[in-house]
Parts: sequence; structure tokens; C-alpha cells
Amino acid sequence: MDKLYSPNTIRKIKEKHGFRLSKSLGQNFLTDANIVNKIIEGSAIGQDDLVVEIGPGIGVLTAAAASYAGKVVAVEIDSHLIPILEETLAEYNNISILHADILKTDLIKVLEQYKEINGKPRTGVKVIGNLPYYITTPIIMKLLEDAVPVDSITIMMQKEVADRIKSGPGTKAYGALSVAVQYYCTVASVASVPKEVFVPQPKVDSAVIRLDLRKEKAVKLTSESVFFAVVKNGFGQRRKTLLNSLTGVMGKTKEEISKALTEAGIDPIRRAETLSIEEFASLSNIIAKK
Repeated sequence: MDKLYSPNTIRKIKEKHGFRLSKSLGQNFLTDANIVNKIIEGSAIGQDDLVVEIGPGIGVLTAAAASYAGKVVAVEIDSHLIPILEETLAEYNNISILHADILKTDLIKVLEQYKEINGKPRTGVKVIGNLPYYITTPIIMKLLEDAVPVDSITIMMQKEVADRIKSGPGTKAYGALSVAVQYYCTVASVASVPKEVFVPQPKVDSAVIRLDLRKEKAVKLTSESVFFAVVKNGFGQRRKTLLNSLTGVMGKTKEEISKALTEAGIDPIRRAETLSIEEFASLSNIIAKK
């Protein structure tokens, strides 16, 4: 098989199988070997690891991962790509192709099937992928909220989303997504990816980041649901003061929110984007106890 990231190879595969890229599925194929290598290196795949790839496309990243991993499970939603993947990845005996929608897949059950790799207990589970822009956030949050037992998630996404995930308090990009992901993970930058290295070329640049799942969450919470309600409401109306944006959260009155803010040592006229994850935790714990 020719180099799968070659635009010429992609064209030949499309012609042979009569395949058309789906705009609705956000399909953009990577054509840069250097970026592929950076993703594989950044994900630190080991020979006894199970790798779950989301959206393998024609198998560019899948083939690279299979050279390092014990086992690769590639989850692809597009039925038209399944015969292409079976052809492009035919030489690898450690790849399983799963035709499924990742958002409707019980990944915990999938992982149960691969507790052992090559007769030995697997050492880790790594998720990799080049995610469609429109479902990047739902996929990440599903993995985290479902408590899928993975070590890391190394994924390519729209640069703007990566910036939001990485951002800290006081920055324009900091928001509910930043707090939510950082509650579950530490975040590391892997690579910047210009739009020119895709077929077809998207309108925006991409970035690869690695999310390492924390052994213990970033903060101790009395109630996760209260914490996320406080974060969501706080950022839901960014221009409002915390006193105003949080009034009504968990049925609390303005007076009750004012007291909770004072007890947490947070000025009621501050805005959500100025609060650290620790301050959100302190405030939500007070609200949860009342």
C-alpha cells in the first residue's frame, strides 16, 4: 500500500471505491507524515497498550499507531469507509475496525474485550483521533463523564477549541469547557497543524493536544452536579456579575448566592472568567451544603 497520507493515494482510493468525502461528517484527511508522527509520539503508545482511534478515515493514523501498539480498535461511523479501511489496513493483524457512532458506543464494554493483549495484561489505554470539528466537545465530554478507563486522549481539533481547553482564568478563551476538561485532566500541547495539510482544506487551523486523565480530580467536590451547574451558569452570561449570573442556580435566591460568595471569599461583582477552578469548587461546595 502506498503512503496513505499522500494526496495522490487519497485520490486513487476515492476513485477506486467511488468514495465522496462527507461534509456532514466533517471529513478532512491528513496529508502530512510529520504531523502523524507527532501525534503518535505525543500519545506515548507502548507495545502492550490498547489504542482506541476515533474516526480513522482511510487509516493514516491507524496504520502508524498499529506499528507501536499491542492492539488498535478503530471506531468509524461512515459505512462507506469500512471496505476502504479493510483494504488499506489489510497487512496489520492487530487492528479491529468497529463500524459505530462513538457517541452511541459503550466504550467501557468495548475495552472489556481487550483486557489482555498478546496473552499479557494490557498496560494502558490510549485514545487518539482527528476529530470532526462539530462534535469535538461532545466526544471529549462523553469519554470524561462516562469515566471510560483511559490513560490519555491525544486528539486533533480546531485550534480555537484547543485554545479554550488549555486556557486559564482571566483569558478570553477561558470558559466552562476549560474548567470541565481541567477538572478531569491535565492538558499538554502536542502540535500546531496548519489547514494546508488536509484534503479537502478546512477554513481554520487545527491543533493536537493530549489530555492526561488525573488519578484524582483537580478539586474535591461535595456535589459534581452543583459544581457544573455553577460553572455553566457563571459562564452562561459572561458579562454579568457572579451575583446576577448565579441567582437561581439550584433554586438559590440572590441573597443566598450573595452569602455563599461572601463565605467563599469571592467578591460578588467578579465575573466567572476570573475564577480559578479552586474558587469554583469552594463556592459550589458551600452552595451544595446549604
